Amino acid sequence: MSGNDGVLAAAQAWKGAPMALATVVSTWGSAPRPRGSHMLVHADGRFEGSVSGGCVETDILTTAADVIAGAPAVVKRYGVADAAAWEVGLPCGGEIAVLVQPVSAEGFHPQLFEAIAAARAAGHAFDVATDFATGRSAPGSEGDFVNRYDPPHRLMIVGAVQIAQALAGLARELGIRTHVIDPRGRFLTEERFPGVTLDDRWPDEAVTALRPDPATAVVTLSHDPKIDDAALIAALAHPTGYVAALGSRRSHAARLERLAAAGVSAESLGRIEGPAGLDIGAIGPAEIALSIAASMVRSFHDQA
Repeated sequence: MSGNDGVLAAAQAWKGAPMALATVVSTWGSAPRPRGSHMLVHADGRFEGSVSGGCVETDILTTAADVIAGAPAVVKRYGVADAAAWEVGLPCGGEIAVLVQPVSAEGFHPQLFEAIAAARAAGHAFDVATDFATGRSAPGSEGDFVNRYDPPHRLMIVGAVQIAQALAGLARELGIRTHVIDPRGRFLTEERFPGVTLDDRWPDEAVTALRPDPATAVVTLSHDPKIDDAALIAALAHPTGYVAALGSRRSHAARLERLAAAGVSAESLGRIEGPAGLDIGAIGPAEIALSIAASMVRSFHDQA
């Protein structure tokens, strides 16, 4: 889950230090964070991640300090019915249960972080099962709570146009690793696309080399069939999670005819969202990028 990327990175950076891991293991009602959300706490008080968006983090920090000092793992429950609701409850009306366990052989083994990172880097999901009675976690799919760590979401934008600039910025804020692909060097500059990976190969070559998986989106924006069509054909040859192409309904119909003539099956053509994005009446590059980002996120969630 991309929401835990910062926690997984911190675990590697803090490797060897005493730590505690807090995990949302149950939710009811309008809980602010989903099941599986983590908060990692360092012995010196630093922390990364969130289990409630700020409502109960102070209490979790206190519990984590106790666990780091040797107290056993514990499941804490929070909700508006608590006696201390105004202090550590959830004013949104939801309820959550949070497991706080040591990062140790007796709790969440440090090697699990390495195994999760290796699996995600290879494009695979990794399951970790936890036994509440012992507070121990191990690889597997059977336990009181099972957390699945999916590969990180990726976005391949084909066509370094103005909409691509806005879309790359949104993807960065969403924690989605982004590649902008365009063989036209004058369009593809770090000044126009800060903080993302730039790829000047032909789109079919780049997409094929990057091996899109169900956690990957490929969006074509160039308006040039020589660039966009090749990228779409390559994306459809893989289990790409979201494939979308910019253009009017008329231009999309023409696109489908070209791709069919190139040998793409009707089933594969049905995977392309065209025109790209949710219909929000978008006007201008930023709003169009927003509509595409929203549709991409919805697609990722539908697959979860």
